[in-house]
Amino acid sequence: MTERGRVLFADNEETFLQATCELLRREGFACDSAPDAATALNMLRTQPYDLLISDIKMPGNAELEFIQEIPRLAEGMPVILVTGYPSIYTAIKSIQLPVMAYLPKPVDFDELLTHVQKGVERCRAHRAVRSTQDRMQSWRSELDQIQQSMNETPGEVGAAAPVEAFLSLTFRNLAGCLSDLNNLTKALASEKNGQPEVCQLFNCPRFNTLNAAVMETIEVLEKTKNAFKSKELGELRKKLEKVVVLGAPVKN
Repeated sequence: MTERGRVLFADNEETFLQATCELLRREGFACDSAPDAATALNMLRTQPYDLLISDIKMPGNAELEFIQEIPRLAEGMPVILVTGYPSIYTAIKSIQLPVMAYLPKPVDFDELLTHVQKGVERCRAHRAVRSTQDRMQSWRSELDQIQQSMNETPGEVGAAAPVEAFLSLTFRNLAGCLSDLNNLTKALASEKNGQPEVCQLFNCPRFNTLNAAVMETIEVLEKTKNAFKSKELGELRKKLEKVVVLGAPVKN
């Protein structure tokens, strides 16, 4: 069975903790357990997770101090709180934290499972968008270096190396953007309805960053089409334009 996501569950009620973890594993999730906040913090420092499920009234989290550490340790990772002692205080405080659900015990497993699925999808989508942002920042920096090199070595012979570097950089980042798009599509795929169309993904306002990245790729290819006579680059530009403008999937 393909792993559907990595979940960390922190709770000091051993029976409830282990039973719920086992149910999540049967649903295809990798689920690790921790008996308190200190153990969970150590696990978050050393391993990546898509979602945290945490009890409130357990050692190290009575005032939600454990949850306040999550944005620093695992940016973009959602949290589901479960508690046998729900209160207005913790409910209001959780609004200011990366908490996507607040569930009183006894927890209905079907309801928990729904939140887990959405949380994992949200986390993976966040990572894909962040990856695109980092990629574009690196791309701009490398393009500046190539431009500087071309200015320092004018002439046909001197410009050959920067031109090759530009082409290599463009292909690499283009492949990376399409890989991020593929990851986003998988992250947003509905369990019941299958994968969303690529055009639906681009129309989603939460992913304007990825859309902008692909548009910038198209602009770079358009601006350089006369400088670099490449049939492959031209074909790639046209395919990307179809993805963004017409919502057509990229075909090999």
